[in-house]
Amino acid sequence: MSGAREGGWLPPLLFAAFAAVWLALAWDPWYREDWALENVLVGLGLLWLVRRHRVAPFSDTAYVLLFVFGVLHEIGAHHTYSEVPYDAWARALTGHTVSDVLGLARNHFDRLAHFAFGLLLFRPVREYVETDGPLPGAASYLYPVALLATMSLVFELFEWGAAEVFGGDLGQAYLGTQGDVWDAQKDMALALLGSVIAAVTTMLMARKNPC
Repeated sequence: MSGAREGGWLPPLLFAAFAAVWLALAWDPWYREDWALENVLVGLGLLWLVRRHRVAPFSDTAYVLLFVFGVLHEIGAHHTYSEVPYDAWARALTGHTVSDVLGLARNHFDRLAHFAFGLLLFRPVREYVETDGPLPGAASYLYPVALLATMSLVFELFEWGAAEVFGGDLGQAYLGTQGDVWDAQKDMALALLGSVIAAVTTMLMARKNPC
């Protein structure tokens, strides 16, 4: 697979930048308990990334994609996903809200994050599964998509379990369903869609620019 591991100055810079973003958004989050829950997996993920970087670093492009997704997640964690005020931001910049322009009836930041999960993490996951060498043919694209779909499913189960354990307002804030009984299924579908788009794009680019 193209995209050799550079392992230079960019990963430490991105780590420092993410640490700065994390600290800024850790200050006075809208719902402290929900913020803490949202950051459990972030902490575990960062520990794993640091350990892996020492033995088998990802490409710089993969680290950039991980950084972008991490920032999106921290924005959602700070405000709670169902209350990220993107409409207020859009109105301040343009005089119009995203919801009015697109005819949205709910806050869709969580949908964006799940789509970004599949779209942005496809490359890091593909590099991970090809650590010991490229997979043959279509498996190089299908296996990362399947793994991301499985990760999305496991996360929805984790959310469900956390909501059952903590219950009340904290459980509802963490789930962020906003009254949609199909919320989990839609989130998983968007993650799958994002990963499929990334896989198809990667495949077309590889055919256009073969190694």
